[in-house]
Amino acid sequence: MISNSTTAYQQHDHHRCLKAALQQARNRCSARKVRLTPIRESVLQLLWQSHRPLGAYKIIDQLSASRGKRILPPTVYRALDFLLEVGLIHRLATLNAYIGCPFPDSVHSDYFLLCRECGSVAECSAESVNKAIVSTAQRAGFVVESQTVEILGLCTPCRETAAQQQADE
Repeated sequence: MISNSTTAYQQHDHHRCLKAALQQARNRCSARKVRLTPIRESVLQLLWQSHRPLGAYKIIDQLSASRGKRILPPTVYRALDFLLEVGLIHRLATLNAYIGCPFPDSVHSDYFLLCRECGSVAECSAESVNKAIVSTAQRAGFVVESQTVEILGLCTPCRETAAQQQADE
């Protein structure tokens, strides 16, 4: 199993996550002979500022503010499409938002643990989950082309905070 759940839900230096993500992006783009343009890199940086997903319009607002001029939606959507295609980010359908992929160089299927309290998201992949999905689909005569599973709940820090608040009452 691969997962970033230990860092996604804990206080830590996001600068390290951002630095690693940008280096992986540069390497991946170079290997594929595609350009990581300044706007694409800026969008990726925004997505890696925390482990919380961002919607396209939030990205537009933040990018516009940081650049001091209005960035148009098609510009951001083209950057998001590129980053998705290269495997550097994921789209979370239930939230209609995007998040950086911590494992772009690993072949993996995705399931996401979304904390309903703090909004942090951890990406996980487990062969047993993948096998169960493929097996179920095969029995139904269905061919899986891609899969994303989104699981809503509480991360450990939020669960501990809620328990402490209940104990204090």
